[in-house]
Amino acid sequence: MPVSPLIASAAYSFTANTGQFNKSFEGLADEEWLRRPGDRSNHMLWMAGHVIWARAAVPGFLGQPWTQPWFQLFTPGPKAADASEYPMPNEMLQAFAEVSTRLTAALEAATDEALSAPARERLPSADKTLAGNIMFLAHHDTYHLGQAAYIRAWLGHGGLGG
Repeated sequence: MPVSPLIASAAYSFTANTGQFNKSFEGLADEEWLRRPGDRSNHMLWMAGHVIWARAAVPGFLGQPWTQPWFQLFTPGPKAADASEYPMPNEMLQAFAEVSTRLTAALEAATDEALSAPARERLPSADKTLAGNIMFLAHHDTYHLGQAAYIRAWLGHGGLGG
């Protein structure tokens, strides 16, 4: 089923970002997932978990919730959890693949009527509709994947292009 024109650009962004996510985290050693460029910076594991947590919001908005017991570690706010509390990198990669599949299915099934309805969650969308919230989360996805690309380069890995 084709994606509604109301969220077509968001769907495109999520699809493109899926490839960027996979490239960003490819080949990282387990200890690199927890390195931070500064004391106030997030590490790659937090970045991955936060993207997964935010992507899971979209199917949830559309009546198809999906959650993980570790989501609370990746919500906005203080991020001072001990390294032992975080899931392992392979679990994060599996969760990303699953949430991305669910996200794509939810976007394809979304009706214009549902997307045009007022959003129940207060996100900084332009029009306060569910479609607006989805558009915001696509931007949010891109923002954090840009951060992950920077940290990847800081860790000494190659860039994402080419």
